[in-house]
Amino acid sequence: MKNRTKRQLAIKQVILSSRISSQDELLRILKDQGFELTQATLSRDLKILKVAKVSDKELGYVYIIPEGVNIESQRENSRINFLADGFRDLQFSGNLAVIRTLPGYANSLAVVIDKAEPYEIIGTIAGDDTILLVMREGITHSDLINSLILVMPKLEDKLG
Repeated sequence: MKNRTKRQLAIKQVILSSRISSQDELLRILKDQGFELTQATLSRDLKILKVAKVSDKELGYVYIIPEGVNIESQRENSRINFLADGFRDLQFSGNLAVIRTLPGYANSLAVVIDKAEPYEIIGTIAGDDTILLVMREGITHSDLINSLILVMPKLEDKLG
């Protein structure tokens, strides 16, 4: 069974790359990709990801990720992804993680992480080029990495 953050990444990818008109269709695609989930779990994931439905001439309604439709959100997403350019590395110690950045990037990156409120992260403390992340108990390193990628997709190439 694949974990929640990988499942949510897959949901986001499917919605961004396809025109999905129902939860049943999305559930079927996810199961074909190897995810084991119920309709109730999918419904919760859609709420967490802030997925919306918009009118479609051919299919009636289709799912969208709001950032993909709103031009202002696209600009915000580009700005957020720009911050990934300052990312240097990520290291772990127990339920703590440290992100090292180029000078001047840490504070802005921590604000983006805090604003997204990922379940896996209790909080951040930022300096000029270092961020301390405190992870929830029971969260794996992989869960944290996947949640950071959900917040800032451009990190996938640097963390993957």
